[in-house]
Amino acid sequence: MMHFSAAAIAALTNGRLSPGTDPDTRIAIGGIVTDSRQAVPGSLYVAKPGEFADGHDFIQAALANGAVLVLAERETTDGEGAPVPAVIVADAVLAMGALAAEVVRRIRAHSPLTVIGITGSAGKTTTKDLLAAILAEAGPTVAPQGSYNGEVGVPLTVFRADETTRYLVIEMGATGIGHITYLAGLVHPDIGVVLGVGTAHAGEFGSVENIAVAKGELVEALGAAGTAILNHDDLRVRAMAGRGPAPVLYFTSAEAPGADPAMLRAVNVATDDEGRPGFDLLLPGETFPGEGAPGSRHVAGRLLGLHHTTNLLAAAAAAHAAGVDADTIVAVLGRRGAASRWRMERVDRADGVSIINDAYNANPESMRAALRTLAELGAKGGRRTWAVLGEMLELGDASVLEHDAIGRVAVRLNISRLVVVGAGARAMHVGAVMEGSWGDESVFVADADAAEALLRGQLRPGDVVLFKSSNGAGLRHLGDRIAWGPAAERTHQ
Repeated sequence: MMHFSAAAIAALTNGRLSPGTDPDTRIAIGGIVTDSRQAVPGSLYVAKPGEFADGHDFIQAALANGAVLVLAERETTDGEGAPVPAVIVADAVLAMGALAAEVVRRIRAHSPLTVIGITGSAGKTTTKDLLAAILAEAGPTVAPQGSYNGEVGVPLTVFRADETTRYLVIEMGATGIGHITYLAGLVHPDIGVVLGVGTAHAGEFGSVENIAVAKGELVEALGAAGTAILNHDDLRVRAMAGRGPAPVLYFTSAEAPGADPAMLRAVNVATDDEGRPGFDLLLPGETFPGEGAPGSRHVAGRLLGLHHTTNLLAAAAAAHAAGVDADTIVAVLGRRGAASRWRMERVDRADGVSIINDAYNANPESMRAALRTLAELGAKGGRRTWAVLGEMLELGDASVLEHDAIGRVAVRLNISRLVVVGAGARAMHVGAVMEGSWGDESVFVADADAAEALLRGQLRPGDVVLFKSSNGAGLRHLGDRIAWGPAAERTHQ
């Protein structure tokens, strides 16, 4: 197991030891935490300032739980006035990044390591989960927990790796130009996957074009010996091919005549009666021999929604670039469902009501995809459909128009009932009404409590209910309560 001394941490982070700190204090890399509740004997607690709380306020709790060293931005004292053993740095988050970069460097110096970076406006976490499951069949693999994909999450993922790690999967999010360049600079990916460019965070970036610039930073970070995995079906992603020296492997689900056989392709794409996508997989250079013929490979996905074809293909392409054989790729994709919470997560209640909880994240593209899946499930089973939708955050000046458009899409897809939750999403209801919704097909409610009361009073056996919103809108917890009952928030976190 890799260890750092307090003195080494100070040197790597341009920090200094607080008075009385033993420079030989040793920290296992796996014992670096940012939550005082996760501190254990021998750990390092990172006291980073946060949006809602300052980590320095929890130093005593971390020490009580066994932390022996603190990475902090100012000196603090214990209950008796003695200095807390610490490395004092100018910026705790940047210091975490410096430590993560050194961990990757040390692993590469001692053993083979393939680092795969994944970015895109939607689907990062699902693709990460799929790819990690495939790579785990080929060697020890470390991947993010949940959606750890930023300046804190990426180092925390790296800290779980060691000299035995063969594959390191890194999810890379961004809310501004330069963010992915920074993250890639920590881990130096060998393979970079770009899923798509959408309108998520458009308010922070200023435009979709700026989002494309930011996502393409992953391609720029790859060396000539690396591989860029690009979604050929997204024009903005396709255009990233010239932004770095790495060769490109495209993936596509478009079955246009004359599709380039150098791409990794899905053909005969369809969903089953449960709304799960399936397709025949063609690796680069292969010609499809015909369904069921020797040599054909059918991927029967277990994820919900046709839009997951993109994520399945991206994982397959990255695994192929990493050297995993086709049979392993197909076998794992055929048995892997959603591994992270609140991503098209389906629960079938005993009374016949089906809950689809996709309320961890939302943008206009993922909203439309989820609504299409809901409509398809309703049409295939002759079931009544409910879309319980909350606000899509970070859309900037386009927010009202984008919410209005989603309400109209719900009407065009013949969703039986639309429940719009919260003032920030109200334009969805207005759009539905203007599109031609009548009676109680669309209803606006002020909050999740009102939505819960409405659903408990009106749901009936056979209904399919989609919950979809940005994380901050909180509808994922409402979905849990409707799926499992009032105690769900305590038992299904």
